[in-house]
Amino acid sequence: MKSYELREKYLNFFASKGHAVIPSSSLIPENDPSVLFTTAGMHPLVPYLLGQKHPAGTRLTDVQKCVRTGDIDEVGDATHCTFFEMLGNWSLGDYFKKESITYSFEFLTKVLGIPVDKLAVTVFEGDDDAPRDEVAASVWEGLGIPKDRIFYLPKKHNWWIASTTGPCGGDTEIFVDTGKPVEGNPSPADDGGKWVEIWNNVFMEFYRHPDGSYTPLSQKNVDTGMGLERTLCMLNGYKSVYETDLFSDIIAKLEELSGKKYGSDDAVTKAMRIIADHMRTATFMIGDEKGVTPSNVDQGYVLRRLLRRAVRYARMIELDSTLLTDIAKMYIAKYKDVYPELGLGAEHIVSEIAKEEEKFSKTLGNGIKEMEKVLKWVQGDTLNGKTAFRLYDTFGFPIEMTVEIAAERGYKVDIEGYNKAFEDHQKKSQAGAEQKFKGGLADTGERTVYLHTATHLLLASLKKVLGRDDIYQKGSNITAERLRFDFNFERPLTEEEKKAVENAVNDAIAKDMPVTCREMTIEQAREEGATGVFGSKYGEVVKVYTIGDYSKEICGGPHAEHTGQLKHFTLLKEGSSSAGVRRIRATID
Repeated sequence: MKSYELREKYLNFFASKGHAVIPSSSLIPENDPSVLFTTAGMHPLVPYLLGQKHPAGTRLTDVQKCVRTGDIDEVGDATHCTFFEMLGNWSLGDYFKKESITYSFEFLTKVLGIPVDKLAVTVFEGDDDAPRDEVAASVWEGLGIPKDRIFYLPKKHNWWIASTTGPCGGDTEIFVDTGKPVEGNPSPADDGGKWVEIWNNVFMEFYRHPDGSYTPLSQKNVDTGMGLERTLCMLNGYKSVYETDLFSDIIAKLEELSGKKYGSDDAVTKAMRIIADHMRTATFMIGDEKGVTPSNVDQGYVLRRLLRRAVRYARMIELDSTLLTDIAKMYIAKYKDVYPELGLGAEHIVSEIAKEEEKFSKTLGNGIKEMEKVLKWVQGDTLNGKTAFRLYDTFGFPIEMTVEIAAERGYKVDIEGYNKAFEDHQKKSQAGAEQKFKGGLADTGERTVYLHTATHLLLASLKKVLGRDDIYQKGSNITAERLRFDFNFERPLTEEEKKAVENAVNDAIAKDMPVTCREMTIEQAREEGATGVFGSKYGEVVKVYTIGDYSKEICGGPHAEHTGQLKHFTLLKEGSSSAGVRRIRATID
């Protein structure tokens, strides 16, 4: 089965069950300070999982583009990918466990043709926070899954929450038999590779608060996720996702460009997989409607790391790293019909990759020069771990290259000391990140709601003060303390302009204008002059929030009821975010 067939079968099936097909959202979460990227299909839907009405109804389905980089060091094996597509379907207070499980079973056995005796499932075993899920187990048994293939597992395995706080609940995971022989009847949690997970159905019944307590959600939801890459791999009987049509032509191109044979050597195979994965992710990040560019912070830092790893592994297989743009072009051609933003941003994607490759090539050169210097001062035959880490941290010099060059000159490297220095650095970084992104998933407290409304007033004020109707939002991030707003503009704002923008927002607040919401078609929104990046991001029906006669924007909400609730707006800082993009930080009293 090809990737386009699986996408089509999935969406058509759930459309036949009354689900509205909605488009994929951006890789950059909207007003969510807890994560850098959209890591699951439910992220863009959090306001609706918490009770807001979705314009498309209570049954939804989509294919959401996602990025997860927590397992970046695992990329190169058979299944891990940093970018992936998540097939999902949702019930927003509509159906629950019985219907959800029945739909999944029907799709797997009837549409995909997987034999029932090849399936196993897990359900939540229960604890002090929530009861044992006998309901889900009973539905599975009624559909023909025998009791000995229904496994009860704890929170570690069968409980889902996107962050430290937010909507959550027990889940049921669905597994397919790989055919690998094992003794006894082990659960998928410890099965030696017999079972591979294919689908996860989350039953959101609770909200976890910052203090660790749980309260029932007023609206029970279903959130499911099936990884496109892994499912394709399993359906075709492949040993790795890199054999699917999503990667096979890319691997062939890497063979052609490098003169190396995939599968001939473990190191070559791993390198080609990493290059294929990282270049796909980089292409989607740069081509996203909210446009990530390489930098040393946040999403830009992750992008830079991926591109530099791709360059490093390209050199390891003697591939001219300037040819990585050829790989990006292939991905653009492969995906542009599904994700039009890649085709629209093709030139920009290729340009950014070429610039970063050139920059890192110089970095590598500087690192080699620095290494030559430190090797002259090595006492004994071993380069200490702290120095090896400094080469990595300061010069971006990979430890593998440090080891390789040191060996050529007759030196060893203190890997244990390097790992210790690396771990210490990670702990400091994580501590900073936890502080930076505190607040949990999509905090919808009163203050963040008001700050969200402030971003609408800010955009309208920027257009007014700068006299530019072509200014639009490039991204935003809201915590309970402040808002961060990115917009397209080619130069720094003057002190007078910043003050004028601040005054304009406060004038709008002082007028205490009503904030109203209407649902309408994209065409109606456009005709009424609503602000928004019109295109595949939105569904057929959208929400348009109007603030008096000052602002009209397509937005999912939520918002203040009237502007007076914001009291007073203070512009804290204005600076550069990336080329052609400015960033404002502000707060309200």
